[in-house]
Amino acid sequence: MYRETLQLDMPGRGTREITGEVEAAVARSGTRTGLCHVFCLHTSASLVICENADPTVRDDMERFLSRLVPDGDPLFQHDAEGLDDMPAHVRSMLTQTALTLPVEQGRLLTGNWQGLYLYEHRSGAHHRKVVVSVY
Repeated sequence: MYRETLQLDMPGRGTREITGEVEAAVARSGTRTGLCHVFCLHTSASLVICENADPTVRDDMERFLSRLVPDGDPLFQHDAEGLDDMPAHVRSMLTQTALTLPVEQGRLLTGNWQGLYLYEHRSGAHHRKVVVSVY
């Protein structure tokens, strides 16, 4: 088993493709056939597999989540770190904090137009950690 932690700076709410960083970790592992587990160590960021050819797909996803879970919604009591605090937690719960992908011939096995993204749900900049385990 191989494990490493990716250190990722996020400028604020939105997605950052991390497919390349995760594939590099898989290559460093030396694993030819197996599984790659990716885990986000935060409660206000998540991981998604999404279209990687057209960025408007991710823009549409953000607009949808903004409508579904708006910042400052009076429903939420938890706002210790601002109006985006609880909405960021809900967004994280609605998406995923862990993904498992197959490894074949030393590479992540993804479909056409699929990319792996870290999705920051807070409006401010944050330093995020993502653990990549390959076995």
